[in-house]
Amino acid sequence: MAIYHFIGIKGTGMSALAQILHDSGETVQGSDVDKYFFTQKPLEEKDISIYPFSRENIHKDLIIIAGNAFKDDHQEILEAKKLGLPYYRYHEFLGEWMKQYTSIAVTGAHGKTSTTGLLSHVLNETFPISYLIGDGTGAGNEDSQYFVFEACEYRRHFLAYKPDYAIMTNIDFDHPDYFKDANDVFSAFQEMADNVQKGIVACGDDEYLQEIQAKVPVVYYGIEENNDFQAKNIVETKNGTSFDVFVRHNFYDTFEISSYGNHSVLNALSVIAICHYENMNANDIKKMISFQGVKRRFSETKVNNQILIDDYAHHPKEIEVTIEAARKKYPGKEVIAIFQPHTFSRTKTFLKEFGESLSLADHVYLCDIFGSAREADASLTVEDLQNLINGSELLLIENTEILLAHKEAVLIFMGAGDIQKYQREYEKLIKK
Repeated sequence: MAIYHFIGIKGTGMSALAQILHDSGETVQGSDVDKYFFTQKPLEEKDISIYPFSRENIHKDLIIIAGNAFKDDHQEILEAKKLGLPYYRYHEFLGEWMKQYTSIAVTGAHGKTSTTGLLSHVLNETFPISYLIGDGTGAGNEDSQYFVFEACEYRRHFLAYKPDYAIMTNIDFDHPDYFKDANDVFSAFQEMADNVQKGIVACGDDEYLQEIQAKVPVVYYGIEENNDFQAKNIVETKNGTSFDVFVRHNFYDTFEISSYGNHSVLNALSVIAICHYENMNANDIKKMISFQGVKRRFSETKVNNQILIDDYAHHPKEIEVTIEAARKKYPGKEVIAIFQPHTFSRTKTFLKEFGESLSLADHVYLCDIFGSAREADASLTVEDLQNLINGSELLLIENTEILLAHKEAVLIFMGAGDIQKYQREYEKLIKK
């Protein structure tokens, strides 16, 4: 019997895909670096074997799925090709796997992980489904009716997919190591739109998405007028956010979510739109109120009188909406941003914008830039960002005690690198 071998199984997408195949009755194993990542916990819980990288891992009867982070000269990839084994890159295999389901791709510069998680939750409450979320969460079901998955635009990998439906949350300039500018990003999303088979649900509040051309129907959602699905009467409550939904100017129903901020309302509105399009009952869609979020997206811990928030925000727009959500959920509390810039290229490109978005916090601490293995230019330093933010301080792993000064504050640890180690170190300190 064939065994699926994942090269780089601890990657967020790879871990999720491995779990899907395992749940669908396939035999799965994988390899990766000998360092702990949060994505390996669900793999270990399913008894999926994880080996250190070695040429010896590769033998006949394997089907190889290689993570996109690894080049063709990787020792296991070279051995797989030498043996002539069936071989796929992550996005290539995913493109083939989804063909057996009604597939829904969720894509966008921001919000795609949270939206994928919310849509998966709502559908899973009513149907047998499979889903792949970009926080490393994946689940398969042999009787799946739907397959919900996060589709990343980086290096145009999402062009390997031909989904039945697509949710497009927004278009923004990111990944400056690959994309030239916002127009280049738009061109990638336009190519993606051409691949969609049945329909697109797009945010009509986004000026770029308003220009998307498609051979399938495009349903728009948003807070502004003239969207097909519009959120009105948005109210922050003790437990989240309530809002009314109008479909083509006619009242549809009132919905509640357990999160805060207009970005969360937009994410929920996209889910409502796709579920309505699939003729789901409004009461079933309302089960979104029980969704508690995905990993590393406004994940909260209360320690003494402080609220510690772990968030993946690594783009100026994401920082802005995360701070907004914290202010709406905890009005009157001091909001402290602890930020680790992710990649030199992104930090350099958006240096001014990072300064502006972080300045929305009451106080800012900066950690050293988390560089990517793809980058050679390390001439930029975190001090270049510090100079743009009045009163900001540098945070070292050895001096997290300076955060004790903010006794009843909301502390937001933000970044896509290893910012969590700073939070862990601080939690160890205050629990002593």
